[in-house]
Amino acid sequence: MASKFKVYVVRPVRDRIIYLFFRSMLVVGQFVPRRLQLWWHGLLARPAYLLTKNTRKAISRNLTTAFGPEKQKGEYDRMGLRLFQVLTWTITDYALFWKLKTREQFSRYFTFEGEEHLRAAHARGRGVLCLIPHTAGWEFSAIMPPVMGYKTMGVSRSLHNAPLGRLMVDLRESRGMADVIRDNCFNVLVERLKQGECLIIMIDQDSVRVRGEFLKFFGKDAYTPIGCARLVMATGAAVVPMYTLRNDDDTYVFRILPEIPFVEKETELETIRYNTQLHSDAMEQIIRQHPTQWVWMHNRWKTTPESLHQYLEEKRQRQ
Repeated sequence: MASKFKVYVVRPVRDRIIYLFFRSMLVVGQFVPRRLQLWWHGLLARPAYLLTKNTRKAISRNLTTAFGPEKQKGEYDRMGLRLFQVLTWTITDYALFWKLKTREQFSRYFTFEGEEHLRAAHARGRGVLCLIPHTAGWEFSAIMPPVMGYKTMGVSRSLHNAPLGRLMVDLRESRGMADVIRDNCFNVLVERLKQGECLIIMIDQDSVRVRGEFLKFFGKDAYTPIGCARLVMATGAAVVPMYTLRNDDDTYVFRILPEIPFVEKETELETIRYNTQLHSDAMEQIIRQHPTQWVWMHNRWKTTPESLHQYLEEKRQRQ
């Protein structure tokens, strides 16, 4: 009974409040100075972090998994608080910047580094897989290629909070990103990549709903999506890592890294595993360099071979 009450009453009310809050930010942000909003939301981030006990525990647990026991007392707590602040400021800015559409407009707040890597990969005409980690500014990362003039698509999945999900898709589409529904989309992605489009792709989170392999992430086995490698094998597309960072002066940098070469192995599975590991290593390197800007509340190591087997068995029984 309690679980049904949560699903049918608590969650819809909570989702509606979240949606209305974010929607209100789009409106209020046009009348309240940005600096004042950043200051106020930054203050709110501290009590929000202290009140979310389970989230704090998850952040500490995942940081320990990645880096080992903390070397100084409270080190991971300080990193978690900083992450909350960066996320809060970045979400605030995403709402404030909703009217920005062009590169010129975004250049007031963003610098762009390494575009030569994307330009060279795109020029080959086989498509580009824009490999993006979930740094605090992942939504900015996703819209920057189309803002920069590259025909780009992104894959969306249904959210529990449907109105918020639709709003996020609308904001992406307003910057030129085409939306592709995740269900059975592989062939669609292949065809559009072959036409030279860019695809936003993220492989740094745990999900049993996509095909994956257990590979190393910070030295530990993590269930890792293999879609990026499969798409390269099907299209010859280039894989180019890129990410957004928030600077201390309330500006951002969108950084594009060199293309990751694709390596053929003896078998298809070996090729997929080897190259997916390269892609995951690239994400890990970014996170290691900027550890307070990645979403450590996400349990990257949640799925185990046992839990995956159970999920697949239950899925088979439902069919």
